[in-house]
Amino acid sequence: MRRFAGTLAAALLVVGLAGCGDDDGDKKEPGGPSSGASAPALPRLDGTTVSVAGVWTADEQDAFKKVLADFEKRTGAKTEFIPTGDSAATFLGQKVAGNAPPDVAFLAQPGALQQFAQKGWVKPLGPEAQQAVQANFSPQWHKLGSYENKLYGVYYKAANKSLVWYNTKVFDTAGATEPKTWSELLATANLVSDSGTPPFATGGADGWVLTDWFENVYLSQSGPEMYDKLAKHEIPWTDPSVAKALQTLAQAWSLPGGFPGGTGGALQTEFPASVSQVFGSTPAAGMLPGADFVGTNIIKDTKAKIGTDAKFFAFPAVEPGKAPVVTGGDVAVAMKDTPGAQALLAYLASPDAAKVWAGQGGYLSPNKNLDPAAYRDDVTRGIAQKLIAAGDEFRFDLSDTAPSAFGGTKGEGMWRDLQDFLRNPSDVAGAQAKLEADAVKAYAGT
Repeated sequence: MRRFAGTLAAALLVVGLAGCGDDDGDKKEPGGPSSGASAPALPRLDGTTVSVAGVWTADEQDAFKKVLADFEKRTGAKTEFIPTGDSAATFLGQKVAGNAPPDVAFLAQPGALQQFAQKGWVKPLGPEAQQAVQANFSPQWHKLGSYENKLYGVYYKAANKSLVWYNTKVFDTAGATEPKTWSELLATANLVSDSGTPPFATGGADGWVLTDWFENVYLSQSGPEMYDKLAKHEIPWTDPSVAKALQTLAQAWSLPGGFPGGTGGALQTEFPASVSQVFGSTPAAGMLPGADFVGTNIIKDTKAKIGTDAKFFAFPAVEPGKAPVVTGGDVAVAMKDTPGAQALLAYLASPDAAKVWAGQGGYLSPNKNLDPAAYRDDVTRGIAQKLIAAGDEFRFDLSDTAPSAFGGTKGEGMWRDLQDFLRNPSDVAGAQAKLEADAVKAYAGT
């Protein structure tokens, strides 16, 4: 599900930002990796036009076109960018049906890559692109870009969905500090509540927001292997591990006065409004679990300054687990097996291609060999380093890997079931039963 086009957003392009978040995440590392530090040898492609389809618009499209311009300079090829709109899979399916697919396309869901590969709509990576992926990405990214042990995709752009943004003035008034564990988060929430401000905002009207809460808790508490099993429905949603995660969520969701207007108010609040509740001129809440793209809305919709009024910390570790890293991302695939398509994929897998967009802002790269100095501000650098530091412990958004009927449809599946659970956090067994029934139905259709 393509929810929001930006990561830390174009707005961050125009301001110099001090570090915000825990200290070790925001320091600029000296130097950078030496391995995989340049693009693979690319063929000359004079007279060739490479068409590229992607969801990006406005500032993001302009930034990506500079990446394509660098590819043109290196190869002599021409490129054509084709906007897909938010429903990229539908758009590309229509192009295939009309026998007019682009050379390269970007997909936002691993499930779409799997579906396209199964149907033969995308082509495996050539040797040069495979070598670049092997050199520059952790094995988990290889796995996400593969189908039946063949590598099809290059993850060029990523999102870090394991952050909690907070209003510094609210925290100062409450005497609160950045928590590192779930227990500390609950204690912090109580401090904020005692100071007279609801601790949390959340866009409960947008069910995907609640799936992000659940995914972070479950990944931290039960670990990557159990997360993978649940994502594939190899274990049922009635499993004790799910009950434990829902019980943990209920500790936050059932706090008296935990949300502006209570849980009813949270269920009527859409995501953009939840950001304004925390960072508006009169804060209605103290903190907001959310991805790096929350920064977009802070700057676009409020007067708060990131780094002073608005800061973030990593989503806390749920005892006894580690701090989670849940991610999203855009994967490039070849829809035609042409020299131009394969050359572009090899280039996109290189640190050189990542550096072009990183220098413009509004971008995170999963490329482990991109020098952190390439990022233009400490905020983005800190978020990106947390993503890379996760190694293979990160996991892709579970709802985005599930069938869309279960994980990506408004008013259905996970979205609706977690909204019902927010409405009544004491009914763990009931929530599990609904989730399992919806999962069985959706996975049966795949």
